[in-house]
Amino acid sequence: MNLASCIEHTNLSPTLTIRDIDQLVDDARQFGFVGICVPPFWVKRARREIGKDNILLVTVAGFPLGYNMTETKVDEMQRAIDNGADEIDLVWNISSFKTGLPWTKIEVAKCSHLAHAHQKLLKVIVETAYLSDEELERACKLCADAGADFVKTSTGFAPRGAVAEHITIMKKVLPPTVGIKASGGIKTREQALAMINAGATRVGTSSGITIVQTNNPNQ
Repeated sequence: MNLASCIEHTNLSPTLTIRDIDQLVDDARQFGFVGICVPPFWVKRARREIGKDNILLVTVAGFPLGYNMTETKVDEMQRAIDNGADEIDLVWNISSFKTGLPWTKIEVAKCSHLAHAHQKLLKVIVETAYLSDEELERACKLCADAGADFVKTSTGFAPRGAVAEHITIMKKVLPPTVGIKASGGIKTREQALAMINAGATRVGTSSGITIVQTNNPNQ
């Protein structure tokens, strides 16, 4: 298995610099990562560095807590798309979801509509660490019904990141047209493979090089 083709090489550190952004792009070229995930501020720079290379450019909206106003998230998404993002990882409003408000689904639908109007993909981060198994099932169904292209496990800011058991639940509930992105705390080849074997189609990690080099020690 070519793990690199499933990996989004990620750096969302608050202290990253322009050199880190350029390094992410260089790493993606060297190791064949499917894409890179960068903060919104650096999307324009990353797009310039990627140029015509086949590297997906991913950024975030509503990050990391998700309780921004929907209008704020939509504005973030539009700016990211204008600056060259291919995919948006949206932190959904878990506060609204826990309250049982119908606005949760409305927000995802609004963001999905915007992404698709520009031929972009939307991944919805549901933050599995805060959900029961039953809530995770409902969350996946809600996101799929609202037009999400992927459901993603975590921001990396919660007490726990991706676990294979949650991926299994997501795989069972989601239609085959909706991808699963495992993210948060994935640092080894074994962890990455466990996520993929459970059903993940993407892996977001800041340890992509270590994972790939472990898989291909001669690389």
